[in-house]
Amino acid sequence: MKSGIVYLMYHELEVPGRTPCQAEPGYVRYVLTETEFRAQLQSIKNAGWQGVSVSQALAFPQKSSVAITFDDGCETDLLVAAPILQEFGFGATFYITSGFLGSQGYLSAEQLRQLANSGFEIGCHSMTHPYLPDLNEAGLQKEIGGAKLQLEQILGKPVEHFSCPGGRFNKRVIEIARSVGYRSFATSRTHANHESTDPFALGRVAVMRGLDLKTFESLYQGHGLWQLTLRDSMRDGAKRLLGNSFYDRVRATMLRNSEIH
Repeated sequence: MKSGIVYLMYHELEVPGRTPCQAEPGYVRYVLTETEFRAQLQSIKNAGWQGVSVSQALAFPQKSSVAITFDDGCETDLLVAAPILQEFGFGATFYITSGFLGSQGYLSAEQLRQLANSGFEIGCHSMTHPYLPDLNEAGLQKEIGGAKLQLEQILGKPVEHFSCPGGRFNKRVIEIARSVGYRSFATSRTHANHESTDPFALGRVAVMRGLDLKTFESLYQGHGLWQLTLRDSMRDGAKRLLGNSFYDRVRATMLRNSEIH
């Protein structure tokens, strides 16, 4: 496909009466309702497109496709997302934070096996979700390689794809991901992926709560992504200038103030 393939990045799905895994405004804005998610998949289906996993996307199928990915490993991956994806006949890749397995709101090891046995691809999202560039060599090996081994032991098969927590990475992080045997590395950079795209620099588009369908259609079809790319560049510059921790504190304060006002 000359236009490339957009990788969508989802997180937790909202279930009435169920408390999200985290309550911070910066997290909740990524929590979609079941109705929103279903409507988005219907939009993809109506356009004659298909939803695929990362492995399928890297093969660049002839049919117009969008890669569907989930980060973190929330329990709603199995309880809500998987049944809807199956209903539409779509594939997806679920990037799991291995150290969260069994925690409140997250998948258990048995549920992870159920998700994999349902035909969905399992990737890795680190062991404890830290900002990887802040870690030393031993920490990176644990978070990237150790998490991979942990997931493979649970599933009994290779885990070949990695997504970086918080969108934070550097050359050192990518080199370790490559060295421990991953086939791809997904970022939070906003761009479509082409056959010429380095598989260790895959872009993804974050799907936010409250996104209208017209905008969603433009995003998964790869239109107007340059505006989001410009925004990402400005954010990356702020992160480098302020540092990860201070940047997060400033962002959290701004989000709380926006809710108040």
